[in-house]
Amino acid sequence: MPHDLFLATAVPPALDIALAERFTLHRDTPPPTTRAIVGGGMMTVDAALLDRLPELEIIAVHGVGHDGIDRAAAVARGIRIAITPDILTEDVADQAIALWLAVDRRIAANDRALRMGNWTVPLGRRASGRRIGIFGLGRIGQAIAARAAPFGGEIAYTARSEKSVPWRFVPDLATLAAESDVLFLAAPGGAETRGVVDAGMLERLGPEGVLVNIARGSLVDEDALIAALESHGIAGAGLDVFAEEPDVPFALRRMNHVVLAPHQGSATREARAAMAEMVVANLEAHFAGEVPPGLLD
Repeated sequence: MPHDLFLATAVPPALDIALAERFTLHRDTPPPTTRAIVGGGMMTVDAALLDRLPELEIIAVHGVGHDGIDRAAAVARGIRIAITPDILTEDVADQAIALWLAVDRRIAANDRALRMGNWTVPLGRRASGRRIGIFGLGRIGQAIAARAAPFGGEIAYTARSEKSVPWRFVPDLATLAAESDVLFLAAPGGAETRGVVDAGMLERLGPEGVLVNIARGSLVDEDALIAALESHGIAGAGLDVFAEEPDVPFALRRMNHVVLAPHQGSATREARAAMAEMVVANLEAHFAGEVPPGLLD
């Protein structure tokens, strides 16, 4: 008999079909016999849920984010967590650079103006030579840095520890923000980084600074960001993630110096197909008694 699998969030149709061929799927309430959970990177799996699933063996994430999973509780119960690393790195980094350029060169604002019949628009800003700061230098942060490097400005980063990379390490985010013209957020979500970009951090970024967030909406104090944008305390923002997705504050939606995307960092046909394949590979490896290729350390 197929193992019981709980879908904690909606997944792409191709993955849904592939899972249905291999497991008995449950979409609303997982039975106590659930052996696996699958969901996107924003799913929540807390200790209370784990307590109700004594036979759970693996949580397979369709993505790389896992801050909604109580990892300590899972580890204590011997439950594996597997993600889809590397697959989406390049696409998320592309999205980050696209958001930055769209803000500085007013791509979205000029598109709207032209569609309304306006030919004369405000000047954009040069991207080349800008000082780039990256908060979080994992796979995605490094891919962003590699893409930003040809623009010719200095690249600095803040991470838990210094890396063997050609870019300058800055030990704290406050200093990084003060020394950046464009600040990219590529750090994990969770309690450690919640609200780390607050009013003070935005003040350090300053009136010429641009914030780009392709990490998690929880990293940013959204009210403080809105206030900084409305007062032109910072020059603009490119946002792919938000505090209360899918809700996006109207204040952000009405600003021409903000470029918005509905959490589309990994949303390419190629990435989503490969991610679905890896979710299945993680599950099949686990239930075959092997190590899932995306197993978290």
